[in-house]
Amino acid sequence: MTRDEFNDFCKSLKATTNVVQWGGASVWKIGGKIFAICSIWGEGSQSKISFKCNDLSYSLLREQPGFIPAPYLARAKWVQMEQADAMSDEDLKSYINMAYTIICAKLTKAQRQELDINPK
Repeated sequence: MTRDEFNDFCKSLKATTNVVQWGGASVWKIGGKIFAICSIWGEGSQSKISFKCNDLSYSLLREQPGFIPAPYLARAKWVQMEQADAMSDEDLKSYINMAYTIICAKLTKAQRQELDINPK
């Protein structure tokens, strides 16, 4: 998934916002809370996509080739996909959607109502 495809997918999720910060990272939020990041840094200047996981997904993905616990965010159960071919785009979209849902559920009822979202 390219950075543009990543941005297009995240933009398609209801009530999301995007900021570019931390040296050019594309940071996607819902209700002011981050659910996914696409950054370009380190060797090779390849996009690295990070996202929030549930406990089981975090345990499984951090052991898969092409994934690492996300720098600075691993303690909150985030992983970083370091290789573009580590997962299909469809699977990646499913995990990003799951991250969005996890963060939506952490918002207050008032925030969810204001944003007109209902976590599944």
